[in-house]
Amino acid sequence: MSAGPASDVLVVGAGVIGASAAFWLAELGAGRVTVVDRGGAGSGMSARSSALVRMHYTFPPEVDLAVLSDAMFDAWTDLTGRPACVRRTGFVRLVHPHEEGLLRANVAMQRRRGARAEVIGPAELARIAPGMRADGVGCAAWEPRGGYGDGAVVAGDLLGAARERGVRYLPRTPVRALVTARGRVTGALTGAGTLHAGTILLACGVWTPPLLATAGVELPIENELHKVAIVAHRPGAGARVACIDSVTATYFRPESGGTRTLIGAFTGPRGADPDAVPESAAPGEVAGLVGAAARRVPALAEAGIARGVTGVYDMTPDARPMLGPVPGADGLILAAGFSGMGFKIAPAVGEALAGLITTGRASHVDLWPFRPGRFADGEPIRPEHAYCDD
Repeated sequence: MSAGPASDVLVVGAGVIGASAAFWLAELGAGRVTVVDRGGAGSGMSARSSALVRMHYTFPPEVDLAVLSDAMFDAWTDLTGRPACVRRTGFVRLVHPHEEGLLRANVAMQRRRGARAEVIGPAELARIAPGMRADGVGCAAWEPRGGYGDGAVVAGDLLGAARERGVRYLPRTPVRALVTARGRVTGALTGAGTLHAGTILLACGVWTPPLLATAGVELPIENELHKVAIVAHRPGAGARVACIDSVTATYFRPESGGTRTLIGAFTGPRGADPDAVPESAAPGEVAGLVGAAARRVPALAEAGIARGVTGVYDMTPDARPMLGPVPGADGLILAAGFSGMGFKIAPAVGEALAGLITTGRASHVDLWPFRPGRFADGEPIRPEHAYCDD
């Protein structure tokens, strides 16, 4: 049984990556494009994303994706017809004291690639981020236009704009398996039938490995559970800027309104089943996060935990995404393994993948280092100035 006419491109997943790819496929004239999702637009892990916007990466192609995405976020209304979606609070990156030389080298690299970033000292840090402890900080990276957004909003904006450009959308249609014929992936099996397409773009995040297995493909993607605390406090007593802090092993950012702060951790336990993870976490499960972040922002020690949120990252061995054709599975393009960084690079990743599908190459960013076969090739990504927790 077939579920409607065949498509030129079938996008599996309507999160920030799949929705972005669908938008750019329509923009680039890819033909008949269909998006299928197990739920609704941005209803999976995109809705649980902390959604930081920053350009501080240690690998140059990552910076390219972030810089291009940031320009797209700046032009959001012209691009999608929707209101601006990023809150520009500013972003700070703090590293261990022995790695401050690496931070300086990374900021210099980022600036060469168009990032609006600079190195600041402790006095400037105290000025731009009142309430943040600057003692023990030799230098920090500062992005005045950094901030945060909302994954569900961005996915919805991009998918809405894609549908206005003729993209077909099938929500609440879980894909059970990929369909193959003579070594080529030709479609996706759903409860409503088989969706046939010339090219399949798999952009379903933590649900990727089981679907790859149905096509006989195994790639090193492992799910990792993360928990985030949303704390309530008096106005101005929490985080003023978005920040990633290696010393406390936390990241944090303000929530809208100035009376709440979001706090997350760098790592979590592996092997999480995304279908079995509850969407919320009990206060006791995230209290340690608050205590750690309070070492940098002391006022957070007096904040109350309003709620806890859980999410699952799809991790790769080098903590970078897999982008591009899947070896041994013609017709299948992969966008997975984002390792927690998908939101801030989603606009540019979608454009790059759409270019790859329609013309055979990504026009603005080199995707070759991110190829899914790099681990089998013995070529994981190794940045020149990587941090110990990169």
